[in-house]
Formats: sequence, C-alpha cells, structure tokens
Amino acid sequence: MRGAIIHGAGDVRFEERADPEIVEPTDAVIRTVAACVCGSDLWRYRGISQVKRPTPIGHEYVGVVEQVGATVTSVKPGDFVVGGFLHSDNTCAVCRKGAHANCLHGGGYDGCQAEKIRIPNADGTLLATPGEPDADLIPSLLSLSDVMCTGWHAAVSARVGPGSSVVVVGDGAVGLSGVLAAAELGATTIIAMSRHESRQKVATEFGATHIVAERGAEGLAKVLELTEGIGADAVLECVGTEEARQQSVELVRPGGVIGLVGVPHGDLPTDTLFWGNKGIQGGPAPVRAYLPHLLDLVWKREIDPGKVFDLTLPLAEVAEAYRAMDERRAIKVLLQN
Repeated sequence: MRGAIIHGAGDVRFEERADPEIVEPTDAVIRTVAACVCGSDLWRYRGISQVKRPTPIGHEYVGVVEQVGATVTSVKPGDFVVGGFLHSDNTCAVCRKGAHANCLHGGGYDGCQAEKIRIPNADGTLLATPGEPDADLIPSLLSLSDVMCTGWHAAVSARVGPGSSVVVVGDGAVGLSGVLAAAELGATTIIAMSRHESRQKVATEFGATHIVAERGAEGLAKVLELTEGIGADAVLECVGTEEARQQSVELVRPGGVIGLVGVPHGDLPTDTLFWGNKGIQGGPAPVRAYLPHLLDLVWKREIDPGKVFDLTLPLAEVAEAYRAMDERRAIKVLLQN
C-alpha cells in the first residue's frame, strides 16, 4: 500500500509502505475511505515539533473493515467504521471513568493518512455505522474521529450548558466544532474569535451569535461588552499557542472555566488563574466516550460538522493538502482514498 510519510519540515511524501496485518487478536485492519490533515500535524510540518526520522503521519479516519483478529466481536468485515485519534480498550479502570484518551492499554496509530490502517483494540475503539452511509455523510463521520469530539470535549470541559456565554478562541476545524458543540449544549451567547470571512461564515452556520475579529485589548473590550463586563462563563481554547492561552485566561470571567484542547506550546499564567478564581480543564478528547451520542446526531442529520472540510483531494495528493492548510487556503482538507 501507500501512505503519507513526513521527512521533515515542509516535506510530506506519499510513499510505498508495508500492508498492515493483524498482530494481536484484538486488532482490525480497515481499508481507508477518507482521512484528513489535522492542525496538530502542522506542528511537525512547520518545523515547530522536530521530526527525527521519516515517520508515517495522520490520526483521523473512516473506513471499511477488511480483517479482524480472533477475539474481535463488535465489528466485522464489511462494516463501515469510525474510531478516535487514539485507540482504547474501553474496559480498563480509566476508560470506565470516561477518560479513554488516557486508556491504560491505549495509544496511537502507525499513520492514518494511508490506504489501509491497523487498528489495535478494535472492540474498544471502532464504532460501526448503522448501515452504509450516504456519500454526503462521510465528511461529518470523519470529523468524529477528532475535531468534532475535540470541540465537544472543550465545551464539556468548560461546563457549557443552557444559558451559558461562551467564547471560542481559534477558528480552525476544532474551534468551529466547539461553536457547534456549544450551540448543541444550550449556550445562548457564543462568540467566535475569527478574522477570516470563510471561517466566520461556518461559525455563524454552526450557531455563533457574535463574531469578534479583534485581538488583544481590543478583542477583550469587545467580549466584555457582550458579557456584562465580566467575561464569558466558558472559554474554549482550541489553538494551543501561549498567546491563545493567555487570551483565554483574560476572556473568561471570575469563576468561569477554560476548556483547553489546543496542543500546548508555551506557558500558562497560573497566578492569574488562581487570583481570578478561574478554572481550567481539558486535554486530549476521550473520543470513544462521546462517539455514540455524536454518531447518532450525525446519522440522524441533526448536526453537520463535516462543513469544516472546505477542500477535498485524493489521498495521493496529501502533500498539497498540507500546503493548503499551512497557507490557510483551507480550513481542513479531506483526503479520499
């Protein structure tokens, strides 16, 4: 088969790789139907995170099961499946608490921007759709592998509920998914921080009530105008930079909570959090915990998170997908196999 290999900053190639095989009886092998490029992949592509050797890349996927190990019972060959960006057994003590991203027996994949993928812990990771999905549902199903569940995790971590005021920092696919999550959870004031017209449009379609393009002191002043002068009940930090985290701490009200899901780079102002009685919770999303509910909403067409994909390319053109996202010509690129 072939798959994406990152060799270094700005250097992603579509190369021959060994076909994945069943290694453990709990494994499955799927034929990829669609994959995508994540904003977190760009840390390596931009040289911010080091690439020490050529490495398979990608962690989001939907596909059709081709093989299962001897002990796999929840999925079978021919099933259309989606799974999270980390695998989990769904049975360990941590998974039973709903923290599947920290499964005691979990981990990552050997690159999902590939024609086939080995899925460890298949029973605890994969969820089959009720039937073969219509083609137009595939983008939304793919979003459940990471960005929609991550946006949902940001909102849940920040305790968004009916009547909440929410600010979403970051207008990438995760931030936009956070807007949708906040709307689904009943927030009535949803402020999307965005400077880009195409992303503002999606945010509005997903339920944003206000758009704030300003940053720094001007952005804070705009948010305070919309939140009784005190800041938002909840802030969803969906970027990961030190600047975004600092901004989030400023935007949340005393007693409010920040849902932190941006992969962290830089410091966090803990003194400001302490003296402002401002809470923080988050981390990698426990996708398997959220997947049944969100899959049901997508399948019933009650939400359409696939709108975050604004460019579709063949999997073989994965290098162009990285360029498009790096240059902000696309919010998120879907790769068709």
